[in-house]
Amino acid sequence: MARLSYDDYLQRIHDESARFRAVLADCDPAARVPSCPDWDAADLLWHLGEVQHFWGTMLRQRPAGPDDYAHAPRPETYAGLLDYFDEGSGLLFAELTGVDPGTETWTWSSDHTAGFIYRRQAHEALIHRLDAELAAGALTPLDPALAADGVHEALDVMFGGQPPWGTFTPYDRFVRVDCTDTGDRTWTQLGHFDGTDPDGEVHESEDLHVVDDPGVEPQAVVSGPAGALDAWLWRRGDDSQIAVSGDREAYDLFRVCVNHPIN
Repeated sequence: MARLSYDDYLQRIHDESARFRAVLADCDPAARVPSCPDWDAADLLWHLGEVQHFWGTMLRQRPAGPDDYAHAPRPETYAGLLDYFDEGSGLLFAELTGVDPGTETWTWSSDHTAGFIYRRQAHEALIHRLDAELAAGALTPLDPALAADGVHEALDVMFGGQPPWGTFTPYDRFVRVDCTDTGDRTWTQLGHFDGTDPDGEVHESEDLHVVDDPGVEPQAVVSGPAGALDAWLWRRGDDSQIAVSGDREAYDLFRVCVNHPIN
């Protein structure tokens, strides 16, 4: 569910990518990325360059998927990584510009439209901009409107998305996440996921889904500024600005459901 206009998402992709690039251009390539411990600044630059090049290519060849796609070799120099990022970022922005959000295109989600890419890549750029700033020690605030949308997207897509081969069994337990600076509220229903993937591996875990307001009182409420909540859900920030009220057991189960690293 998009909460910003698609023109807004496109502008955020441009602006967050530009900030990401500016921060890393002046950063030590060997600087560690605290939020992605296995990466240094050069790895982070390569990662987002790859991601944006990939999605720009998916848009260019839509609706064909990535079966024949191959990433370019990683450049050997930091200057080469910056150039590769510029190519990928420029490709993504150019291919999204003017594309109807309803246009069919390949994605890894159940939403096979360009609209998914608009939204997902705005948040990809935002979170990796934060990674770059953490590596460089140059933090700036997250935009509250984009971060509030990011809270919903993280819960609905990154944590609450369900593959077609699995089953979600809901519990009668709800946790609401409130952005105190924007007024946005996201309801989640706790439950259990199980299923067997196409490779035959069995999966079973506590899970959650984003739901409409169920018309009941939530068992727990998690609240804080949108930027703090978004960073916390992505494990890019601590809980110093986040408050929890209600049933602690429900909150602890919610934490189990979202306590997974996502890069």
